[in-house]
Amino acid sequence: MREENITSWREFLLVGLLHQWSPTLFLWGLLFMFLIALMGNSLLIFLIKTDSGLQTPMYFFLSQLAFMDLCQVLTIVPQVLVSFITNRYTMSLYGCVVQISVTLILAGAECLFLATMSYDRYVAICKPLQYPVIMRRNVCYMMSVAAWFWSTVQALTCSLYVLSLPYCKSNVINHYICDYPALIQLSCSDNSAFERTIYAGNFMVLLIPLSVILTSYVAILLQVVKVRSSQKSHKALGTCMSHLCVVGIFYITCLATYMKPASSYSPQEAMINTLFFTIVPAMVNPFIYSLRNRDVLEALKKIFGKHNLH
Repeated sequence: MREENITSWREFLLVGLLHQWSPTLFLWGLLFMFLIALMGNSLLIFLIKTDSGLQTPMYFFLSQLAFMDLCQVLTIVPQVLVSFITNRYTMSLYGCVVQISVTLILAGAECLFLATMSYDRYVAICKPLQYPVIMRRNVCYMMSVAAWFWSTVQALTCSLYVLSLPYCKSNVINHYICDYPALIQLSCSDNSAFERTIYAGNFMVLLIPLSVILTSYVAILLQVVKVRSSQKSHKALGTCMSHLCVVGIFYITCLATYMKPASSYSPQEAMINTLFFTIVPAMVNPFIYSLRNRDVLEALKKIFGKHNLH
């Protein structure tokens, strides 16, 4: 068949939710996580913006992380809920491209910001006297802009490519969101060159930041062991381990989704992985990174104290 005679699908059917063992139970769980993520991240952003004691580099990066998590859940969960309520599971190609773009921009930026935050903690703990110089405001802004810029370039490379592909195999996506590896499987063109290119980009967004995170936390742990101040050491160790658990879940599921050949794409694995690198981190990040911190708790007390006075 000649290429000009190929009819390309422009609308796709997302059937992943229908293949869940209990769609209603899955949706209730998704809604619960969505509400927790919405409240936790909104509260964190509000506290950082309004409390003068939280105007430090660490909380600047945390506010960016909370904003990403908030946008991520708003990009995914409402669409899934509306599809289930209206019993309409279709999405146009342009809608798919927009969802892919936003999801990848936010996931890529989160990868880079997690690395930036780990470096910030490394400097604060291992080089406290140099911290005000190394993590000055202009440097933080440049790190933030660089993270958003690179994740946007990577995401647009993927989304614009899938927009131009001919889809002649099927229009059924066994997922509850649009995912570019799933779209590539439905394409009738040779995508090997694109896959090699995107692996190089994913290496920059995923593996290099992961190496920065691991190096930073190893240095922090070595510093904590060296100091041997019992109470502070245990607190720092507990904080590092909780951070590493969340980071580990996020990165493992991202790598399992985007560092595999499209030919080995598994819809079941992709649906689980998507949940664990989008919704789950958005739900737990505010508690792991911020709402356990003394500074944030003090800011909360101020807010509730003012409210009680009125």
